[in-house]
Amino acid sequence: MKAALLPDRGVVKVVGLDARTFLNGLLTTDLTKVTPAQARFGALLTPKGKIIVDCIVAEAPAEDGGGFFLDCPRALAPALVEKLNFYKLRAKAICEDLSLVLGVMAVWDGDGETEYGLVFTDPRLAALGQRVMLPQHLVEDAAAELGADLVEAAAYEAHRIALGVPRGGLDFIYGDAFPHETDMDQLAGVDFDKGCYVGQEVVSRMEHRGTARSRIVPISAEAFAPDAGVPVMAGDKQVGITGSHAGNRGLAMLRLDRVADARTAGHPLTAGGVAIEPRKPDWATFDWPGEH
Repeated sequence: MKAALLPDRGVVKVVGLDARTFLNGLLTTDLTKVTPAQARFGALLTPKGKIIVDCIVAEAPAEDGGGFFLDCPRALAPALVEKLNFYKLRAKAICEDLSLVLGVMAVWDGDGETEYGLVFTDPRLAALGQRVMLPQHLVEDAAAELGADLVEAAAYEAHRIALGVPRGGLDFIYGDAFPHETDMDQLAGVDFDKGCYVGQEVVSRMEHRGTARSRIVPISAEAFAPDAGVPVMAGDKQVGITGSHAGNRGLAMLRLDRVADARTAGHPLTAGGVAIEPRKPDWATFDWPGEH
């Protein structure tokens, strides 16, 4: 088992009598399904349906004070609190950034228990493992209690990339991507049966009309995958852009309809002059070029 503190992750706490209903009216996930035993993945969207910030929502047990803890990008935690307070109006809820107090640790390749923090299974994909919210000075103690080897965050990044799971800020730009493009609909990040939330009409329309042409998918190269931000080309036409990478594996946001055209025309995909091969993630259910 391995564990790594993720320095890019922050924690926002939302507590109060109206905390659940307040968050449920904003996020893409169904807060009525969040319990101390079950976290959920979701996002706050613009009215036009683009992702402002994505997060994992965990609930603390009542005996530990209760409340909801949002595992989010640390750089966006202050902006998330500001946005939540903008929407709060008369809701009885308190929102605060705890990123200076709490960190997020990922644990994978095994399961364990620890009393040092709030532990929950990553709701996006079971293979991602567990998350632990805890004071950073307790990371070593928690890893030891879990029976995990404490490794660098780069090891977790390689694990995430190998599974084909996107990371905001590297694989897509916040404020410029729809949930379907970042595979949130595939990774339990959008509940299509819940009530209204900001941006719902656009997301629902994309789901029912099947208009999501771009997807973030895994790619591989013979040697090293290209750096993030390199255009993916099929001949002289751009079909996407690369994202995060580790070794010869990486992620890229691709226009799948253009990838299909390239395959029909016999044009290989390249990025920065490096030949790459995209693949459909094992967990994905969306249409893939060449499938029937």
